Amino acid sequence: MRFAMRQGPTLLPPRPAIIREPQSPADPFVLALGALGWVLGDGPRAERLLALTGLDADALRAGVGDPSVLGAVLEFLAAHEPDLCAAAEHLGVAPGALIAARDSLT
Repeated sequence: MRFAMRQGPTLLPPRPAIIREPQSPADPFVLALGALGWVLGDGPRAERLLALTGLDADALRAGVGDPSVLGAVLEFLAAHEPDLCAAAEHLGVAPGALIAARDSLT
């Protein structure tokens, strides 16, 4: 993480801004979060995720940063090849990248 001073006309004193390094699209967390967004974008698929994983909406929200919850999302996709392939295409990665991400999170 780097810090930079904000510049420009303002009445407030300058304060440091956090500049985050970009995440790699191959990062397991990035892939899992992208896959989760893709799943939740379709109502019936999202309902199926909740039903098959045993998660509820509150647990899903609370577990967004939890590797086991994100792994469960990727396991859900891995169990249904058409969804796995469609999610991978949407994310611009090979289906194997989602499987590798699942393996590293679980």
